Amino acid sequence: MEHPIGELMQTAMSSIKDMVDVNTVIGDPVVAASGATIIPISKVSFGYVTAGGDLAHPEKRGQSPAVQQDFPFAGGSGAGVSVQPVGFLVVSGDSVRMLPAQSLSVADRVVELLPGVVEDVVSLFAKPRQDGLMG
Repeated sequence: MEHPIGELMQTAMSSIKDMVDVNTVIGDPVVAASGATIIPISKVSFGYVTAGGDLAHPEKRGQSPAVQQDFPFAGGSGAGVSVQPVGFLVVSGDSVRMLPAQSLSVADRVVELLPGVVEDVVSLFAKPRQDGLMG
């Protein structure tokens, strides 16, 4: 006979599995009117605990396993799940951007925009001017 705590653990874990799947972390893509595909990204955290014990009358302790099997079992389990939005993955044409759900500090925003600025400056100097000179 399987111990009752195994059933408690199985019940709690299957409930968590039903609540948290891959679509909870990476959401369903949404196509915007502009043609960009927006994919929500979330962070999922969970905690889980199961405990139990066999209670025995003091006079029956130390007896044969058949007698000990009749001891009452007390147990419980619990779980908690937290889903926090992280941001949105935006795919538009050849570009992929991560838009955070929380506002960025100025330094984070500068670091995020720097690659685009560098590309713009490089393309500015790579274009031939109308008077035929480079630069």
